Amino acid sequence: MTRRSLEGQVAVVTGAARGVGELLARKLSARGARVALVGLEPDELKQVAARLHTDCDHWHADVTDHEAMARVAQEVKERFGKVDIVVANAGVASGGPFADSDPVAWRRVIEVNLIGSAVTGRAFLPVLLESRGYFLQIASLAAITPAPMMSAYCASKSGVEAFAHSLRAEVGYRGVRVGVGYLSWTDTDMVRGADQDDVMRELRQRLPWPSNRTYPLGPAVDRIVAGIERRSAHVYAQWWLRGMQSVRGWLPGVIATVGQREMRRFGPRLDGVSKGLVGAGGAADEAKRTADR
Repeated sequence: MTRRSLEGQVAVVTGAARGVGELLARKLSARGARVALVGLEPDELKQVAARLHTDCDHWHADVTDHEAMARVAQEVKERFGKVDIVVANAGVASGGPFADSDPVAWRRVIEVNLIGSAVTGRAFLPVLLESRGYFLQIASLAAITPAPMMSAYCASKSGVEAFAHSLRAEVGYRGVRVGVGYLSWTDTDMVRGADQDDVMRELRQRLPWPSNRTYPLGPAVDRIVAGIERRSAHVYAQWWLRGMQSVRGWLPGVIATVGQREMRRFGPRLDGVSKGLVGAGGAADEAKRTADR
């Protein structure tokens, strides 16, 4: 597909304080887009905004809050006059066996990743309809293949993939394009946070190549930017993920067999696996919820 210039386009990025969202905002800005940053960490968002090359602004908001996100959408439209691109990137993760998981953390992964994406889409869809714009939903390899010890994350990413596909069918005839972005393990605070747990790190390292690697952030985000320029229906941050689509029907059975073997191997150590949200983004989310109580 033909790439569109991002010069003068207005892009909204959620989860923009760090990781994929932060670097994506910088690369979109470097290509001439004006950027609206949305996240839970106002100080970090302010620092990101200071590094951008074009007109930008930032909003402190929880993507699961309907009223807050509706306000953000209205203020972004007033600030920039339009919205051309929305990237639903905000996400958190937790790990460990489901039976012993923290129900609050498990639910929060679903709320932020799935419900938060839907809230983001609902808030910005009216302005995307005006601009005949592009909504990119960030999903994951976890949407293509299930994995033990990641039940909440896999469920949430499968959910956002289905949500985006459904939304594409609903709004395509009105000029809005919808894409799904897939990433494998990428060098972010979230993945580094998960790797701090010995069992989670070793379990991941025992996955078959190439899914057992951690991939550099820069090339992954470059591929996402290229997908945005093309307004692609599917965006693959690592080259081999496209091929996973052709075998995804067999993956649940394979993972079930291999996963049972690995769970037996790690069985004596499972009680020590961390049950909370992982990484700096997870810590920011927990701090926000603590402050709200």
